[in-house]
Amino acid sequence: MNQPIEHKISASGRTKLIRILCVICGGLLAAVGLELFLMPHKLVLGGIAGLSALLAHLTEMRLGLFLFLFNLPFILLSRRQINLRFALYTLLGLFCLTAGSLALHHFPAVSTDPLIAAIAGGLCLGLGIGIMIRTGGLSGNVREQGFLLSDGGPPKSAEVVIMLFNCGILLAGGMLFGWDQAMYSIIAYLLAFEGVRFSLRGLSRSRAVWITSSRYEEIRKALQLSLKRDVKLIQPGTKEGQPGVLFCLASRLEEDALTSIVRSCDQDSKITVASNQPDSLADWVRRKIS
Repeated sequence: MNQPIEHKISASGRTKLIRILCVICGGLLAAVGLELFLMPHKLVLGGIAGLSALLAHLTEMRLGLFLFLFNLPFILLSRRQINLRFALYTLLGLFCLTAGSLALHHFPAVSTDPLIAAIAGGLCLGLGIGIMIRTGGLSGNVREQGFLLSDGGPPKSAEVVIMLFNCGILLAGGMLFGWDQAMYSIIAYLLAFEGVRFSLRGLSRSRAVWITSSRYEEIRKALQLSLKRDVKLIQPGTKEGQPGVLFCLASRLEEDALTSIVRSCDQDSKITVASNQPDSLADWVRRKIS
């Protein structure tokens, strides 16, 4: 009787270990892209990483310190939207990115060619950040930004602000370090963007979720409150205590949170998830690191 339970616990432990290793590898890969390729050539990207790099060059302070200081407020502000497990993954991802950046600061550049540095650095940074987002190693705000990247971009109301912010960073980098560096920075930025999109491909697909539970009303209210998700009761319980069936749509980014909410209401509930699109070979490979 204990074997299935022990097997389930063991499988859960392996999944957590894989996620932790992916977060660590993602943070270190992003740090390699920044410190061994982009920073030595004064290539400045957009976003928080670009702002951190720009200030690190101006003040001669360590890049890792700015990365930690600028990312920490997002973690604190998004604490109410994520559970403790995601918060721990978030802190682990930020710690690995910061520690990796500090540890690699004194190492020489891998390439003396700025074009090679822009290509390799952009890909390492984008893939590293994408892996951390996919495995839950960044804050809810950044996870949502990554989801929006994979789904075609941010809302139009925020698109102009983000574009102006990134253009301002690239313009400042060009004025300070030369327009050749600005051109290479744009190349690195575009490759980093594509690296994130590649890592997150498939997360934006909606999945049909059926939940069978005798506490379906409690679960429905909890999901609507926490995920702002429309949940339909498609089969009510025939009598008190009998299970009913709920239906909703969720992306892969929301699956863990949805499962956690449902299990907190009813440990004996049954959750069935089905993708509305067939998985490709690339999706199968990516799913193995999720």
